[in-house]
Amino acid sequence: MRDLRQVNNIHDDDKVIDACAIFGAMDRAGKRFSGESVIKAITNMHDRGNGLGGGFAIYGLYPEHADLYAFHIMFLDKKDKQETEEFLRKHFTVTREEEVPTRPTAAIKNPPLVWRYFLDMPQSLPENLSADDYIVARVMDINTGTNNSFVFSSGKNMAVFKGVGYPEELAGYFRLEEYRGYLWTAHGRFPTNTVAWWGGAHPFSILDWTVIHNGEISSYGINRRFLEQYGYQCTMQTDTEVVAYAVDLLMRQHNLPLEITARVLAAPFWDEIERRPPAEQKLLRALRQVYGSLLLNGPFAVIIAHHGEMIGLTDRIRLRPLTVGEKGDMLYLSSEESAIRLIRPDLDRTWLPMGGEPVIGRLKKEPTPQDTTGGEKVSAGKSV
Repeated sequence: MRDLRQVNNIHDDDKVIDACAIFGAMDRAGKRFSGESVIKAITNMHDRGNGLGGGFAIYGLYPEHADLYAFHIMFLDKKDKQETEEFLRKHFTVTREEEVPTRPTAAIKNPPLVWRYFLDMPQSLPENLSADDYIVARVMDINTGTNNSFVFSSGKNMAVFKGVGYPEELAGYFRLEEYRGYLWTAHGRFPTNTVAWWGGAHPFSILDWTVIHNGEISSYGINRRFLEQYGYQCTMQTDTEVVAYAVDLLMRQHNLPLEITARVLAAPFWDEIERRPPAEQKLLRALRQVYGSLLLNGPFAVIIAHHGEMIGLTDRIRLRPLTVGEKGDMLYLSSEESAIRLIRPDLDRTWLPMGGEPVIGRLKKEPTPQDTTGGEKVSAGKSV
């Protein structure tokens, strides 16, 4: 039986060792800009990839539907699509549905069907269940169901576009130069130890959380078992998926601030904890005791994003690279400085963050209607 997990894996490989490329760009003033420069930057790191996966996350691209949850779903065939649409209509009010616009691209062969749905909540929710909890539960229902349908994006006024191919090929296929957002992330290659398939490409997303990753999460097993206690189901067959769910659990459900969440995912070494002031020692020990199973083991550099924030974080000994650049309100995170310099040669400053210490970009204010609907289109090599 043909399966979504086998679609367009032209190499037929379960494991291909290569590097990964990650890139993020954020206008902290909230102004939307074209993704042309981001596409150019991630293309500059082409040699870090192998063509088994690419993807982008964009924030602020659906201002006309900003109050609705936008589901991006891939289907193997029309029968799977019909069954999933019946599920959506049973559990939501579907205000708009359409195929995600694409263009013929020579490198993208035999892709799955990809549609988007703008969903409103039902009039009443189960007791003690928030709208976000309801969304997570329904995403898990679809992604663990019997048909070949996968929800790979489920937030408001943001979206993920991804698949098997180089990122510049996926950008062309999904016509991403036509979109605008105030925050973009991009990823090249594919999960190191898992099969190449469309749903397994980066970014990984739940609600408006997205994660792109360079490295390997060797703690995947214990991370996954911990998250499953809270109702998350890891269905994308890759280690990185646990990071997206861990951030959703820690920040949305447990209300931990970002700085504390970073201390869970990239916890200080025990000998370092012992050198901290007593009050900080107490906090760090408590985090290790309560959330020890969410500690990310192995080499990693990640860019985590949601509405209003973009975060860069590496493992404690920086086994994977991450470079930061700033120019005015623009913040850039990248595997290589060369990708930033290509599109923004006149940076105000650039630096390498300390291992395990988060770099956080935050909106200076909530975007205004003019920020989210207007603004001059930005050509490659310029920022707003």
